[in-house]
Amino acid sequence: MKYFEDVRVGDTAALGSRTVTEEEILRFGRAYDPQPFHTDPDAAAGSLFGGLIASGWHTCAITMRLSVEAMQRDGLAGMGSPGIDSCRWLKPVRPGDTLTLTREIVETWPSRTKPFGFVRSRSQMTNQAGEAVLTIVGVTMIARRPESSR
Repeated sequence: MKYFEDVRVGDTAALGSRTVTEEEILRFGRAYDPQPFHTDPDAAAGSLFGGLIASGWHTCAITMRLSVEAMQRDGLAGMGSPGIDSCRWLKPVRPGDTLTLTREIVETWPSRTKPFGFVRSRSQMTNQAGEAVLTIVGVTMIARRPESSR
């Protein structure tokens, strides 16, 4: 298990990749962001984007999935999050795009009253061409090492 004490400012990691399908873009858009460029390929063709694109919230959901899978795989003692500081959608995500998530730790601080610490990280999602499509700066709570293990 990795604890708050094991996390260092400057640590970077590749968290995983996922290819986005037209079917999932349509399903997510119709359920959660029913704008025509997320829900109707014909309408999307005539939009500013010139074709179907994933909702930014869909891209955030993929980011969340890859982040949690990485925490579980790496044995990080995550305890949730109090929120994000910023989120930017930089380029449209299209059907067939393969997205890769990387993360850099930018700040850490222990809770003054609870058995965890806070970790601020900057995550970036890039497409298969290496273009950034999303950046998120957020805070995660990570359990502190148990007293008996220190």
